[in-house]
Amino acid sequence: MNVCMISLGCSKNLVDSERMMARLSSGGYQLTTDLLDADIAVINTCGFIQSAKEEAIDTILQMAELKEEGSLKYIIVTGCLAERYQEEVAEQFPEADAVIGIGNQGDIVDVLNKMTQNQRVTAFAPKCQMPLTGKRVIATPPHIAYLKIAEGCSNGCSYCAIPAIRGKYVSVPMEDVLAEAEELAAQGVKEIIVIAQDTTRYGEDLYGKSRLPELLTALSRIEEFRWIRVLYCYPERITDELITVIANEPKIVKYLDIPIQHCNAEILSRMRRKGCNREMLRDLFSTLRSRIPGMTIRTTLLVGFPGETQAQFDELSEFVNEMKFDRMGCFAYSEEENTPAAKMEPQLDLEVRQHRADVLMEQQMQISAALTAARVGTVTEAVVEHFSEEHNTWMGRTAADAPEVDGCILISADKNTELHAGQFVTVRITDTLNDYDLIGEVVQE
Repeated sequence: MNVCMISLGCSKNLVDSERMMARLSSGGYQLTTDLLDADIAVINTCGFIQSAKEEAIDTILQMAELKEEGSLKYIIVTGCLAERYQEEVAEQFPEADAVIGIGNQGDIVDVLNKMTQNQRVTAFAPKCQMPLTGKRVIATPPHIAYLKIAEGCSNGCSYCAIPAIRGKYVSVPMEDVLAEAEELAAQGVKEIIVIAQDTTRYGEDLYGKSRLPELLTALSRIEEFRWIRVLYCYPERITDELITVIANEPKIVKYLDIPIQHCNAEILSRMRRKGCNREMLRDLFSTLRSRIPGMTIRTTLLVGFPGETQAQFDELSEFVNEMKFDRMGCFAYSEEENTPAAKMEPQLDLEVRQHRADVLMEQQMQISAALTAARVGTVTEAVVEHFSEEHNTWMGRTAADAPEVDGCILISADKNTELHAGQFVTVRITDTLNDYDLIGEVVQE
């Protein structure tokens, strides 16, 4: 039977989907990306914030329609939404032939076998049974892969439901991480993207201290890798050792994703973001930019947190203008049940939250436009991604752009230069396409 995997949410969830696809393939099921060819749809849901829950529910309902029309025979629901709302999902979506928690994903083949024998399966094994290793079917372009080095989170931020959904922070042993990296390299991966809920915490639970610098150094020794990118670094855990490794290892792209959420000390304290305030963050970003030439900093902000005053929001707005982040995302606070922040007062009106998010994103758009324009005339390395029919040229990314979340560069070349996906080229940036995207031409070496 043909199975279509629908992976929602973050890249960490995508790695889980890739492991399930490998198990399904080994178990005799055929994988397809076309729902019209699928007999079974496996929906790996996200359930982190309200918008993600709505997307997951809409996807389940869409699959239910296909099942009613006879296009699909079976539906499986798993992932964060199923784990977080176990009984509710099982009861409210009778169209789902199986609803399983994250601890059951290693048994996905057995679940499908039972389901196809007309047994409705609802199973929620302990979170700790979720597979942290194992073969994967890479769902990204073949030259890119995510490397998940830990599961869960133990930071205890007051607004976040991740610890309740995914469990406490569990690092993957370093030898297993490196073995998986070697296997990905052997498959042709050139850009490896290191991810976890908090990459800077890697190894604390196993080794008594963070071993992210050591891991990055070891990954840099894998010959096939061209770019090594690190996401989701918590600011209070960015050490001098980590900065030194990033600065000195040529394969580690000079790019960090550092979700700070806010800069006001009182708000950060109520968020339980330990050790952070405006001065500490300012010093950190100054250090990164001075010690790592060409550093690209991406951050994520959360506005409209319970009790956030206009003055505290204005402080954050001033900080954004001062820091001029290379990349920034901003979310309106969403109260999540069973989190400490959901019980805090006062909860701001939804309109106020969204307005503040819109204001900061408008600020960032102007900052990004200026930073993007300043890159015209420079020469940089880029990876070719795919041919764009819309623009009739190749599209790629520079090292300053992470897949899916950042900008792109349109790449042209003379008639004697052939380009292909996964190729690394030197480009001269000749123009901007918009506030975030670039236009460039291949420089003959």
